[in-house]
Amino acid sequence: MNRNLDITLLRTFVAVADHASMTAAGNALHLTQSTVSQQIARLEDLSGALFTRDRRNFRLTATGERLLAKARRLLTLNDELWSDMTTKVMDGRIRLGAPYDLVGTWLAPILKNYAENHPLVEISLVCAASPELLASTTEGAIDLALIEEPLGPSRGECLTVDRLVWVGAKAGTAHLKTPLPVSMVAETCAFRPAVLQALSERNLAWRTIFENGSIDATTATVRSDLAVTAWLASTVPVDLDILPPDAGLPELPSFAINLHMPNGHASPATTEFARHIRGNVTHYRHGT
Repeated sequence: MNRNLDITLLRTFVAVADHASMTAAGNALHLTQSTVSQQIARLEDLSGALFTRDRRNFRLTATGERLLAKARRLLTLNDELWSDMTTKVMDGRIRLGAPYDLVGTWLAPILKNYAENHPLVEISLVCAASPELLASTTEGAIDLALIEEPLGPSRGECLTVDRLVWVGAKAGTAHLKTPLPVSMVAETCAFRPAVLQALSERNLAWRTIFENGSIDATTATVRSDLAVTAWLASTVPVDLDILPPDAGLPELPSFAINLHMPNGHASPATTEFARHIRGNVTHYRHGT
């Protein structure tokens, strides 16, 4: 004869085990201490003693330790099933814009997580320099975009602020050359005006090595020690170096990563994606 465990009893048991206190477990579950005590007693009627008690806290017995791991797995599965059955399936299409440097670092895990949670949503990724993406978003050609902008007033929502840094090859010497060889991803790169202004203020001669819109080409150029570049600190590959202040290059300003959406109604899928980005942005604040 099949018998069913009461999930509520297991949830209370796990809470008491985690908090080592019936009072604290009750507070976490919004239950009275007497209710927690009654539920633990009902579970112990089935399994035997789950806790040893002293004045300060509760300790798991051998039986309790065996039950705890399985109870956690059962609660996780229960919560996943509940979410699957009660969450409205989302579909639709999102046109997402992002600069080249954010796609492979900052954005990749966010995209992966969103796609796993909303597999019916079609995502079209548009990669371009921030000024181009901003124009496309304003025109409504893109549903939402991550834009790198100088600190200051913006129509977008500031997600985080990151340092713009000089980047060179490991143990490289390109930063010592005159004129300074600089590789920028494109002429429209959002960082270009700030970089050129900083060089001009220091009266440093420079020359362009590469500007063709390819982040991979710029990375290869810097990795080969043919040039230096300027990137946000959180996007610098691990096999390249952030050049220190004593490298002789001018200090660069910080930039904001702003979330832009066109004026007007956004689809549920787009609104959820924006919420998803906000919820995950704290994982990528390495350079603030």
